[in-house]
Amino acid sequence: MMRIDIATLFPDVCQAYMNESILGRAARKGLIETHCHQIRDYTLNKQKQVDDYPYGGGCGMVMNAQPIYDCCRAIIRQNWLYGRPRPHIVFMTAAGARYDEGHARRLATYDNLLLVCGHYEGMDERVIQEIGDEEISIGDYVLTGGELAALVVADSVLRLQPGVLAEPQGYQEESHWNGLLEYPQYTRPEVWQGRAVPPVLLTGHHANIEKWRAQQSLERTRTRRPDLYAAWQAKNNKT
Repeated sequence: MMRIDIATLFPDVCQAYMNESILGRAARKGLIETHCHQIRDYTLNKQKQVDDYPYGGGCGMVMNAQPIYDCCRAIIRQNWLYGRPRPHIVFMTAAGARYDEGHARRLATYDNLLLVCGHYEGMDERVIQEIGDEEISIGDYVLTGGELAALVVADSVLRLQPGVLAEPQGYQEESHWNGLLEYPQYTRPEVWQGRAVPPVLLTGHHANIEKWRAQQSLERTRTRRPDLYAAWQAKNNKT
């Protein structure tokens, strides 16, 4: 069973999301385990202050290394007390590697993950160097904090765990699993706002349906994400 810990200034917000829907049901079934930790609990000052002015000047504040480090060490110890290995520690930063499905599949192989959320102008670089295993960014834009990014990573990783989704097909046919975007989906009614479901999906002919879906997946990727399409072509030696 995989365990994910999130170190954050907003543990209630993160845990509320993790307790809902598919992930919440999986946790209640004992298929996954999630814990969110308050970094402020590890400060050494009465004010519970976790940030200070940046050396060298500039706007904003930078999170101190000490409370982040002590929070991570406490989480490592907690895992150890439960017989678990040291978590793989990921810092959510704008300067991290760009996240994709390949990252999710790799991270899903770990027994434990610890996702660390920055805030303000970021975190003291020294704590990342001291205890971090890698840095991840979910895209080429900046958020006010790392919580949304950590939840994106947690969701994309935990849904790959055995039993979380009803069938492995639930994620193996989705966008990005094989390098392509997923084909379009339809449900009832058969006609809506004058738009009909493609006739092939009503035939019950599974081979023809699979062929149509494959064609749609290729065409959608080619037109919407030519970068992905080119990478897929190169990987599969297509011209």
